[in-house]
Amino acid sequence: MHSVTRQTPTALTQRSFDDLGTPLAEVTFCVLDFETTGGNAETCFITEVGAVKVRGGEVLGTFQTLVNPGCAIPPNIVLMTGLTDRMVGRAPSIDAVLPSLLEFIGGSVIVGHNVRFDLGFLQAASRRWGGPWLGNQHLDTLQLARRLLVDEVPNFKLGELARRLRLPHQPTHRALDDAWATTDLLHYLIERSASWGVTGLDDLVALPTITGHPQWRKLALTKPLPRRPGVYQFRGSDGGILYIGKATDLRSRVRSYFSSDRRKKVAQLLRETHDITFQICGSSLEAELIELRQIQAEQPRFNRRGRRAVRPVYVRLTDERFPRLSIVRSRAADDVVIGPLTSRRQAETIVDAIHAAVPLRRCTARVSQRASIPVATVCTAQQLGVARCPCSGATSVADYDRVVAIARRAMQGEPELVTDPLERKMRALAAEERFEEAAAMRNRATEFVAAVARQRRLTMLDHVERLVVETDSGHRIELGGDGPIHLHRHASPDGPSPESSWDEILCIARWLDRHAADVRLIRADGQLSSTIPALPDYTPR
Repeated sequence: MHSVTRQTPTALTQRSFDDLGTPLAEVTFCVLDFETTGGNAETCFITEVGAVKVRGGEVLGTFQTLVNPGCAIPPNIVLMTGLTDRMVGRAPSIDAVLPSLLEFIGGSVIVGHNVRFDLGFLQAASRRWGGPWLGNQHLDTLQLARRLLVDEVPNFKLGELARRLRLPHQPTHRALDDAWATTDLLHYLIERSASWGVTGLDDLVALPTITGHPQWRKLALTKPLPRRPGVYQFRGSDGGILYIGKATDLRSRVRSYFSSDRRKKVAQLLRETHDITFQICGSSLEAELIELRQIQAEQPRFNRRGRRAVRPVYVRLTDERFPRLSIVRSRAADDVVIGPLTSRRQAETIVDAIHAAVPLRRCTARVSQRASIPVATVCTAQQLGVARCPCSGATSVADYDRVVAIARRAMQGEPELVTDPLERKMRALAAEERFEEAAAMRNRATEFVAAVARQRRLTMLDHVERLVVETDSGHRIELGGDGPIHLHRHASPDGPSPESSWDEILCIARWLDRHAADVRLIRADGQLSSTIPALPDYTPR
């Protein structure tokens, strides 16, 4: 027979990783211990189960039962635990015990001393029984002790720790006794970890890895950090800023530098860090903008991105007798352009996309005023028949103007004049099993669509005086005015925004893109919609 005692009824649900910031006083732990016939979960079996469920230092219940393993208990195990075949002969099988045990565990955090051992036997028994795979978060007191008590005890066996720390319960190699001792140890380690800024479940779970970091003693610097969106600064011994970053959860992000972040520069950054300061923001968008501004103002040497304002490039249709595409750093108000683009490589891909759909001239040779007279050398694109270059002398101004008109329309609101031909070519190449060429054509179409979509967003944002959106959580974000989130105004009513503002407008546009499904438009002083048809999606399925 097995016994279960509960002091408080519990109705728990499985915790997700989003809940790991729960204060430790609100977390339900189930401390588990098994006695078994051996150490291999696949070939050995459980002989006794002991579990203690606690929350906030209060015992919620216990679970204890002998289990018939269905085989003889080896003599060395009998000598260690005192459990004999006769003692477990009339006990229930693990299949009979599992339903009650799994109900007792519920959605709690499973704790054990070398918890992998106990979890391995539990998962193996559940699999044989046909039960579910347990997705519970788990915590190992052995790993915690190895980090927090490294200079205080000769070894980290449960018995040694219980004796030296004078825990109320001492282990006896019986399941419930050992579970009680592990529970005492858990509470002791939680108390010790508080000095390192551990306040939530995520902190406690990460602590064994964090404390293995060479700079783990600086973890106390993260103690004041809240679980709020904001911007953080790593500072050196002179108070100067070494690195600036943003986070939706300041505490979790900064502490990750001591655990999961293995970049080489992080080790050097933490060695030089003497203080960590922060600024709480009202939203992740505000944090992104403030981070951008602080990086450009302070120029921290550990920040590689964002130190310089974005210098956009544009794909421009030139204003000459036989216009062609060029990549430029600035534009006039009446220029026909696609952009701003963030790199020359991206601009070159856009040029390739338009050239693949519209036979614009590609050569830069000086063209005679008499279009019927060829220049000295006919360009390669004309020889291959993929362009209507006037260098051949066979293209009239009127014929070429019709080609230019298509390019102009494609760049000014009819992107299908480029995307449709690209899609036809992509499908034809795929049908011929020329898959690499088809993929290259798809990539050009994807880049072109992305550039047009960005241009639409930026053009609309650049002419919106005030924008108010609300997130699913009810948080209202206002863009405009003199607050931390504002939109730069363009230099003149008809001209584009100055280059120095595009990085912030791009930042806002990217944020709105990422959160489009999570925000509701409350107000827009200006046009924030378009009658232009939706752009195609060439993302591989």
